[in-house]
Amino acid sequence: MEILRKGSKGRHVGSTFYNETSSRSHSVFTMQIESQQVSNGIKSTKNRHFHFIDLAGSERTKKSMGDRLKEGCSINKSLHVLSTVISSLAEVS
Repeated sequence: MEILRKGSKGRHVGSTFYNETSSRSHSVFTMQIESQQVSNGIKSTKNRHFHFIDLAGSERTKKSMGDRLKEGCSINKSLHVLSTVISSLAEVS
């Protein structure tokens, strides 16, 4: 939990028309869990990865100005690219 708290301090937040502490960046937190079991003298290891993803919300550019407008355009563009990737992966499967 301490690592998660430390990482979240690096997040960019800013005031917008709708939210005083709006997330201005995306974040990905990956946790690897390893378990080991010994049975009849044989050690087996299992690894799992958990990915926690927090995306900045899409922005309404009508009410944004200056730096917030630039940030909002970048956020919207990255969300669009992510949705394209997800759609492509869904088509493959």
